[in-house]
Amino acid sequence: MEEHAITVEMPDPLRSFVAEQVRSGPYADEAEYLRDLVRRDREAQASVRLRELIEEGLASGPARAMSEAEWAELRQRALQPRV
Repeated sequence: MEEHAITVEMPDPLRSFVAEQVRSGPYADEAEYLRDLVRRDREAQASVRLRELIEEGLASGPARAMSEAEWAELRQRALQPRV
């Protein structure tokens, strides 16, 4: 995976907080801490989306048996690349 550098500006209190997290935690440097924050945010957003989908499914009514054609369509959709 190719990596790209970004510059992040933050006020002193936030910079001090990040530095303390690096000093007291398992992070080698500030970049590793920020990457971990981004990963956690991505996971949290995926979790929220999963909850939304579960709620949508529960609200859609009682379950019913799917036909073979419906299963085939679902398999086809699952194998299509995401855009």
